[in-house]
Amino acid sequence: MAASFDEILSDLRNRIFKPVYFLAGEEPYFIDIISDYIEEKVLSEADKAFNQIIIYGDDTNIAAIIDTARRFPMMASHQVVIVKEAQSLKKIEDLAVYLEKPLQSTLLVFCYKYKSLDKRTKLFKLLDSSAVYFESPRLRDYQIPAWIDSYLMKRGIKTEPSASAMLTEYLGNDLHKIANELEKLIITLAAGKPVITNALIEKNIGISKDYNNFELQKAVGERNILKANMIVRYFADNPKDNPLTLTIASLFSFFSKLLAYHYLADKSKNNVAATLKVNPYFVKDYESAAIKYNAKKTVQVISLLRTFDMKSKGFGDAGTEPGDLLKELIFRILHL
Repeated sequence: MAASFDEILSDLRNRIFKPVYFLAGEEPYFIDIISDYIEEKVLSEADKAFNQIIIYGDDTNIAAIIDTARRFPMMASHQVVIVKEAQSLKKIEDLAVYLEKPLQSTLLVFCYKYKSLDKRTKLFKLLDSSAVYFESPRLRDYQIPAWIDSYLMKRGIKTEPSASAMLTEYLGNDLHKIANELEKLIITLAAGKPVITNALIEKNIGISKDYNNFELQKAVGERNILKANMIVRYFADNPKDNPLTLTIASLFSFFSKLLAYHYLADKSKNNVAATLKVNPYFVKDYESAAIKYNAKKTVQVISLLRTFDMKSKGFGDAGTEPGDLLKELIFRILHL
C-alpha cells in the first residue's frame, strides 16, 4: 500500500511491521529517516548480530536478496534486511516473485533513491497490495519554509516570520543540510525561550540578518535605494558567500510571483498566499511591490533579470566582475 511518511513512522513506533518496505523517490531525507529508524529500533542490540543484514545494491542481485529474506530469524521474532542504494539493482522486477508470498518474520527494506517505479508494472501493483510503497518527492523551494516551520513545531519551537525564509535562501532545499543546521540552532536555545530568531541564525550559522537575498528582495520591492545599495555593496565585497546567480534566481522568483499577483482577480490575503505559494505573512511584500512596479515595469524587471543571468554565465559580457554586474542590475531595476 502507498503510505505517508508519518503513517509509516507511527506504525513502526507501535511495532506494526510489514514484510516489505520499498522507499523510493527524489528526496533521500525521508528515505534515510525511515530506514535509519528500522535499522536502529526494530531489533535489540543483542538480536542485531544474527538477524540484521545491510546489503548494497552494487554488491548483490535480486535472487540473493530473496534467498536472504526467506531465512527465518535466529532466536528473535524478526530479521531485518536493508538494501541500500537499491536503485543500482538490475532486474528489480524479479522481486515480484518474493512479493507474491513474503515471509512475515522478515522486514525487507529497499532504499531506492532518486528514482521511482513505473506504476503500471506488476511489481508496483504487488507492492501496493502486499507491502509498503513510499515515494519521497523532492520538495520545491517554496515548500521549504513551511517544512522548516513544521520541523521545529514538532519540537515545540517557533520561528520569527522571516527566519525560515532566510534559512531557505541560504541553505537551499537539501533537507539533510537544513535539518543539521536546525539541530545546531536548537542546541543554542536558551531555556524557556523556544524561538528561532534572525539574530540567533546570524550568530550561529553565519547568515547576516541584514545582508541576504531575502532582505535585498524586500529592499528592491520597496524601492528602498539606500538599503538595496548597502546590501549590494556587501554582496560585492563577499562574492563567495553571495553568488550572483543565486541572487538573480531569488529576484526572478519574486518578480515572477509579483507579475502573477498583478493579474489575480481575487487579491485577498489567503488567495494570494495560496496562488503564489507563499506564507501569508509575506503577502504584504507583494502588495507593496505592486504599487512600486506596475505590470509593465514588472515585465521589464524580469527581462533585465534574464539578460543579467546570461551575462553572469559569460554570455554577452566581456568579463565584468559579478559585483559590478549586480550593482548595474539593481541600479537599472530601481530606476525603471
